[in-house]
Amino acid sequence: MKFVTIGYGERADYDRTASAVRDEAHAHDDRLRAAGVEMGIAGAPIQVRNPDKAGTTVEDGPFLRSDLPIAGFAIIEAESVDEAVRMVAGTPCAVAHGVVEVWPLQSAQG
Repeated sequence: MKFVTIGYGERADYDRTASAVRDEAHAHDDRLRAAGVEMGIAGAPIQVRNPDKAGTTVEDGPFLRSDLPIAGFAIIEAESVDEAVRMVAGTPCAVAHGVVEVWPLQSAQG
């Protein structure tokens, strides 16, 4: 199964986390990347709309609102949601007072 993960976190919370914990979390990310996980830091979002295919509009900024800013995304493969949770539990957002959402990615077959 594939999962999309979204990491949220404040820089101040990251900074107050012990450096050894942060270092291990980044090493954990390095191991995930070495195992084939695709991950990256969130850039500035844009919104794209094309209602009734009448014309595309683009607007700066997120549509999604959260108490914490989005820090990054990953696409992971795991046998189950429990395995996916174990995989992300050691990442920087999870250990530095943030949160990681795990979304099962279902095929959009039309």
